[in-house]
Order: sequence, then structure tokens, then C-alpha cells
Amino acid sequence: MSWLKDNDPVPGDARSCDVIEHLIIPRARDLGGFEVRRALPSAQRQMVGPFIFFDQMGPATFLDGEGIDVRPHPHIGLSTVTYLFEGQIFHRDSLGTARAIEPGAVNLMTAGRGIVHSERTPAQARVNGQRLFGIQSWMALPKVHEEAAPQFSHFSTEELPRLTGEGKRVRIIIGDLYGECSPVDFPHDCFYAEAVLAPGSVLPLDATHEERAVYIASGRIDVAGQSFDSGQLLVFRPGDRISIMAESNARLMLFGGEPMEGPRHIWWNFVSSSKERIEQAKAEWRTGKFDIVPGDAEEFIPLPQDGPPPHGAE
Repeated sequence: MSWLKDNDPVPGDARSCDVIEHLIIPRARDLGGFEVRRALPSAQRQMVGPFIFFDQMGPATFLDGEGIDVRPHPHIGLSTVTYLFEGQIFHRDSLGTARAIEPGAVNLMTAGRGIVHSERTPAQARVNGQRLFGIQSWMALPKVHEEAAPQFSHFSTEELPRLTGEGKRVRIIIGDLYGECSPVDFPHDCFYAEAVLAPGSVLPLDATHEERAVYIASGRIDVAGQSFDSGQLLVFRPGDRISIMAESNARLMLFGGEPMEGPRHIWWNFVSSSKERIEQAKAEWRTGKFDIVPGDAEEFIPLPQDGPPPHGAE
């Protein structure tokens, strides 16, 4: 693969540090041997493009008989994107979907007006034990799509464009990047990609979208002479081309897009442009109006009752 290098910032040029608008350190939460690091939303930033939640799952090692069990819970007004580096997760939802996801593949679940799903360690992985490491992001839907019919799509590793060369491997998950287009469809102009870099390699990131960010899943990188470690989210200012140099083996998630048409309200697993719609969703879950998950209907996560609820389903 050939990478265009015209107009790259000069490494070590202090003026280029102005391209970093926010440096966000995710909040870590231990879920009993399984850590989740949440980079978005944060006090500095609610969204980058449509990306409104951005969670690193693990890395965690589960021994024989162990695993994750996220019981059935509801969503509205968003799409979830699950992407794994290691391990497996088995997804079930109220549409009747029953699908395992493996590293390099994508599960895209669009909640729209309402969906219920569960996420558990597959039976075989639970028997043998596994290491789990990946990213789950939530993408706010445009207002005109918030009440769309729920959908689920799975895309295999082979279906996603992959570019290699010069010590870089990039997989395009959503949108257009580096001249390649993902088959994963989302109703807002955005991009999402995984980049794996060898030490010393340089990855350009053009200013083709107004809002851009990079999450360092592992390794260490240099941006304009400043070093950044794993578990950090860099949000860039619009307008300038960025050059990212790997100081070690590094795995990055590149994402962003055009700004959404306004902020979103977030309560538990519900995202909406309308507070009233979130209140309606609360009442519907409390009174059993959401559909059940076939094959996983014995358990569910109850609506939080006391104080501000935790964001997310964990």
C-alpha cells in the first residue's frame, strides 16, 4: 500500500501540537475481573461525530468456566458497534438474532425505536477459557432515524477492506478512509478504522471530516513530538492533516465524522434528542413493553431506581 505524504506536519514541530483539542483519560470500572475503560462521553466531550460512547473491554483472561454475562437490556436511539481484537462474544437480540463475533469482524446493532439484547461468553469459550479484548462504541442516530425499525448486521473479517504496507495494517470498519469504503452502512457521514503500526511507521490522518479522534488501544505513539500512551483518547481540531508515528508496536482506533445536528440526552442505555422519549422508554422497560430476547428470556437487567444510573449495561 502506498501512503500519501504531501503536506505532512514535520515530526517534532511544536506548532503541530495545536491540532490536539482534547486529551481524554478514560474512566476505568472493574466488573469483577473484567475492566471497562470509558473514553466517551467525558467532561470534555460528549461526542466525536456520531460516536457518543466509546468503551475498551479488557484485556482480560477468563479461566475455565468463567466469562461475561451481560443480561438482556434495552436500547433506543443509537447503534452499537462491537469490534474485537481477541476472544468471542455471543450476541442475542429481540429480533431473533443469535450470532457470535470474532476478532476482525463487526456486529452493528441499530436500536432505533427500541431493541433488547444480551452479550455472553460462548459456551465453548467458557469451557476452555479465553482472553477477551476489544472495543464497543455507541453511535447516536440522526434525529430522523431515531425511531427507525431496529436492525442487526454482521460483517466478517473478509468483507471489510484491509490495507497493508510500510509497517501499517488498516481495516476500514465504517465509512471511507484511505481510498477504501466499508460495506457497513450508517446514516451519517463518519469513519471508523483499526490501525496496527510497527515501530517507526507513520500514519497520516487527513482533515476530510470535521471531527476526528484516535484511541490508543495498545502501544505508544508520537504526535508532533509529544508522546501518548495506551488508554488515551486524542481529539483533534478540525482542518489540519495529522501524522501519527508509532514509538512501539501500536494498535489504534481512528474515528470521527461530521458534527451531529445537536447534543443528545443519555440515561442508562437510552440515547435520544428528546427527554420525553427517554422517559417513555423508561416506562416501557419498567412495564415490560419491550420485546423479549428469544433463547435468553429468563433474565434481564432491571431499570435503575436509586440515584443516577450507570451509563451502559454493565
